[in-house]
Amino acid sequence: MNVRLGKSSVKHEIADATDEQLAGLITQVTNEINWYMSQRKLTRADLASRMGVSPGRISQVLSGGENLTLRTLASLAVALDGQFELELKPCKATEDAYATSHAHDDDATAAGV
Repeated sequence: MNVRLGKSSVKHEIADATDEQLAGLITQVTNEINWYMSQRKLTRADLASRMGVSPGRISQVLSGGENLTLRTLASLAVALDGQFELELKPCKATEDAYATSHAHDDDATAAGV
């Protein structure tokens, strides 16, 4: 029974971390789109017209309340005459743990072990 609780706890932690990542991505994407639009003096109505959707749909997308598909992101990029750049990098804690775990390996290599 304890094993089940452990698995459930891990699943819960993964779900929480995933939700946190999703919230961060949504915020990052919507902020980037809003900034890009403001720099080009585009309104939501302008963007809606370029995408062939209603202004209400643009409000839904830019409110950050939904999980955007890659197709929607691609449509936004085309309508804005831009492109998204994506970068996957280690989380700071993971990066530190990796560096610590490999420091010993590097020391051993340098010592010829």
